[in-house]
Amino acid sequence: MRMVKLINAAYGSNLNLEQMAYRCPTAKVYGKGIIKDYRLLFKGRENNAYATIEPKKGNFVPVLVWELLPGDEKALDYYEGYPRFYEKKELEVYLETGGVITAMVYIMTDEVMERIELNLPSRGYLETVKAGYKAAGFDKKHIEMALRISEREIGLRNKHGR
Repeated sequence: MRMVKLINAAYGSNLNLEQMAYRCPTAKVYGKGIIKDYRLLFKGRENNAYATIEPKKGNFVPVLVWELLPGDEKALDYYEGYPRFYEKKELEVYLETGGVITAMVYIMTDEVMERIELNLPSRGYLETVKAGYKAAGFDKKHIEMALRISEREIGLRNKHGR
């Protein structure tokens, strides 16, 4: 019997090879690419925000593409809090090898109110994402931009007493 494989594009903590090896032991790196017209953000509670992406024309998010077996997907669903915290979307990924594929991507839902505010991640979570970016050879400017967007939003909230 042939196992059905799923293609997943990771942009946050699932870029981290050690973490993925532990959580999804049969997952294999398929390649690297970008999701066009999206940007990286951190949303959640204060100092406990997580990565997500949202549409933003002209931007792109670097991704590591994983080949998953059903057990890997089940483990990721649990980790991502699917379907309550993250939903699954199919998006086009432009591979660095030149091809274009459709991949499943976890994107934060707006179902849980404390999850929709821009905020800063915990130091530990941020280090996990940064380690993934480094291992993949991605430019950390995407992380720095997402942090600046959150800092600006926090500043506006504080200024307006929210």
